[in-house]
Amino acid sequence: MMLLGFFTSLFLIYIIVICVVYFSQKRMLFYPVREITVTPEHIGLDFEDVVLTTKDNVNIAAWYIPASSERGTLLFCHGNAGNISHRLDSIRIFHDLNLSVLIFDYRGYGNSKGSPTEEGTYLDAEAALDYLINVKKIHPAKVILFGRSLGSAVAAEIALRHKAGALIIESGFTSVPDLGHKYFPFLPIRLLSRYSYATASKVSKINIPKLFIHSPQDEIIPFGHGRHLYENAHPSKEFLEITGGHNEGFLISGDVYTDGLNRFISRYL
Repeated sequence: MMLLGFFTSLFLIYIIVICVVYFSQKRMLFYPVREITVTPEHIGLDFEDVVLTTKDNVNIAAWYIPASSERGTLLFCHGNAGNISHRLDSIRIFHDLNLSVLIFDYRGYGNSKGSPTEEGTYLDAEAALDYLINVKKIHPAKVILFGRSLGSAVAAEIALRHKAGALIIESGFTSVPDLGHKYFPFLPIRLLSRYSYATASKVSKINIPKLFIHSPQDEIIPFGHGRHLYENAHPSKEFLEITGGHNEGFLISGDVYTDGLNRFISRYL
């Protein structure tokens, strides 16, 4: 009887864990920060405050940072935490590569209205691309879709839905269920997951040039995810291996990172 009670308790704990994971997925996936702490002016860059309206009538906040000798325009889909004010290091790198940048906050992040959802993040990015093409009059062939971490899945979806010049996936994952299995290997994640962000199934259908960037030292998204995306991708494609952790690899890698970006941009834009 004691053994039966032990296994019954263990089973109940397991069910509780499943319920917690199932109903906490949104909080585990999205970490929005509302406060905008700095702007591009803090690094000496002119910018325009932009308000985008999505197809489902949500107002999204964005910055447009023009480059004086513009080679192209980069649409920046950021990761799952913080907001656009935490991406000034990247904005500076892209600006120094003579790229204009449009960076936006997903719904529920920064000054953007609403609450984040998977389809909502896609609609937010679509509104940003629409702004570049129809308001700024930038030819789609001159637009680089860039996504880091969660943003890589958003950028890949937009590349699947719309025309663009190139796609850059940095620190990308194959899908949310695949990533969830890394953190909860004892749970039936594929049955529990309410989110997909299935980039691996999309890259083989995207026909524009693609650059995949990943570090073997990435402690959040395994290096194997980045390699798998690259191997699944339709040509033309390139892979850039950097060093450092998930959140600082692009900075630690220095010239390896910036030179790799520059080569890819020069080749395809």
